[in-house]
Amino acid sequence: MPSQGAPEVQLALRPDSEDGWNLQLSVKNFRFTPDSTGGAALPGAGHAHLELDGRKIARLYGPWFHLPAAQVPDGAHTLTVRLYADDHTAWAVSGKPVEGTAQLTAPAPGASGGHSHGDAPSQPSQSPQPPTPGQVQADRTVTITVRDGRVSPAPARTELRRGERVALRVTSDRADTLHVHGYDKELALPAGQEATLILTADRTGLFEVETHESSLVLTQLLVR
Repeated sequence: MPSQGAPEVQLALRPDSEDGWNLQLSVKNFRFTPDSTGGAALPGAGHAHLELDGRKIARLYGPWFHLPAAQVPDGAHTLTVRLYADDHTAWAVSGKPVEGTAQLTAPAPGASGGHSHGDAPSQPSQSPQPPTPGQVQADRTVTITVRDGRVSPAPARTELRRGERVALRVTSDRADTLHVHGYDKELALPAGQEATLILTADRTGLFEVETHESSLVLTQLLVR
């Protein structure tokens, strides 16, 4: 894009009182369009990618994102947020991607100062064990298997009405972490074991369910 009227983004972060950090994206000449992801590129519209030291860790569909401490090794790191169009091409000015950066220092487990990560900072907030029958109720159940880097059934859109509860049942042949973008929900995926995340779809839009380590899209939740 020409520099005049091009999108701009700045990244700010602050420690969360419970765990990790809260990130805020301040954008100019840009709007988040989760409902049209995968469509044609429209000027000043799309989503963002979040990178930790050059490695993509999340896709963002809004100005706020919670980064759990479990995703950040101890030490100094660089966070980068880059703006993308709906067709997944990066917005750029004179060949330079439109992005913002921020520095983050994660304390070693048990270190004092900063903020508390809890007694076990390396553990995700969701239980990796599937709930027992009758423990929770879900309106929809989506069963997914990840094996040899392939997702079965092939990733598709799961349509939900706002307020419905969906159960995401995932079995992965390798240890990984499931993440529901836009809802900031995570679930540990132990190797070879089924894990279930129950989510109330209380926000409308299009939200991707993705694995962190293998960066696989498992499904898209379309909430109307």
